[in-house]
Amino acid sequence: MRNLDRPLARRAVIKGAGLGLIAGGLGDALPMQSAAAATAEGDEIWSSEYWARKGDTSLWMYRKRLGAPKAGEPSRPVLFFVHGSSVSSRVFDLNVPGHGEYSLMNEFARYGFDCWTMDHENYGRSGRTSGNSDIASGVEDLKAGVEIVARETGRQKFHFLGESSGALRAGAYAMVAPERADRLVFAAFTYKGEGSPTLTKRAEQLAYYRSHNLRKRDRDMIRSIATRDKPGTSDPAAVEALADAELQFGDQVPTGTYLDMTANLPLVHPEKVLSPVLLVRGEHDGIATVADLEEFFNLLPNGDRQFVILPGTAHSVALATNRELFWHVTRAFLTMPTPIAT
Repeated sequence: MRNLDRPLARRAVIKGAGLGLIAGGLGDALPMQSAAAATAEGDEIWSSEYWARKGDTSLWMYRKRLGAPKAGEPSRPVLFFVHGSSVSSRVFDLNVPGHGEYSLMNEFARYGFDCWTMDHENYGRSGRTSGNSDIASGVEDLKAGVEIVARETGRQKFHFLGESSGALRAGAYAMVAPERADRLVFAAFTYKGEGSPTLTKRAEQLAYYRSHNLRKRDRDMIRSIATRDKPGTSDPAAVEALADAELQFGDQVPTGTYLDMTANLPLVHPEKVLSPVLLVRGEHDGIATVADLEEFFNLLPNGDRQFVILPGTAHSVALATNRELFWHVTRAFLTMPTPIAT
C-alpha cells in the first residue's frame, strides 16, 4: 500500500453553529472518545488505494486515516462515503488551493475515523460496462466494497455517509445488509420526490433516460449542481476544482440513478432502515421538499434519528460555503455517547 498524501494542518472544531434541529434522539451510539482516540498531535494523513471485484467489474476504492495501520492496534470507526449521480468519489476528497479545506475524508480522518470511499461502476477509475449504474447496481458495488473494508480493518459494521443518489445507494444497501450498517448520514436525500422542482425538471428527459445508459456531463452541468437552487451558496473555485477533477474521466456519466429518481421512487423504504439515521437537508435544496423528508423521517423505526436543515446551503452540502455546518452535525451524530438509560 502506498502513501498518496501529504501532511495537512489541523483544523479547529467549529463552535456555535446555530443549527436548527427538527428532531433528535439517542441510541446505541459510539462513544465520542473512541472516535477521537487516534487524533494525537503529529499524526499525518495516510492514504491507500484498493480494488474490489463485482463479477468481472473492477471497482476502485480509496482510504484515508491518521497514520498508517499498525499490527495489533485497535480498529477505528469506519466512515464510508457514497457518491451521487453526476460526480465520482472525488467530491469527498477535493483539493481547492487557497480556499480552505474541502476534503471530507481529510476532515473526518482528523476526527479519528478510518475513511473509505469508492467509485461506482462506470464512474471515475472503476470499470466501464454496458450498464446504466442504477441504485440496485450501486448496492451490489457496496456489497463488494465492504468486504474489502472488513478485511483491511477487522470491523464488521460501518457508518455510511451518502449525498444525493449516494444517500439512496447507502439507504438501499442498509435495507438489505442491516448487519453491516451502523449509523447512517443521508445528505440531499429524497424519498418520494413529490413537489421536487429538480426532479420535475429532470423528468422532462425521462424518455431519454429509459433509452440511453449514458448522459452528457460537461463543465456547465457540474457547475449547475452548485447554482441551480441558490447561486452563491458554493464557492465557484470549488466547483471548478471539482469539474477539473471529474472531466479527466470524460464528459458522460450513467443515467441509471436519474431514471430511478424520476420514475422509480421510493427506493428506500424507511420501515426497513433499522440503523440510526441523520437526515440532512440544505435550506435551499430543490431535490426534496421538507414535507417529503418529514414523511420519511417519521416512519423510521429507530428512535435514534435526527433531521437537520442547514442554513445558507443548497443541494451539495459537501461543496457548500457553509460546509463546516455539515461537518459539525455529522461528527456530533457519529460520536454521540452511548445512552445510560434506554
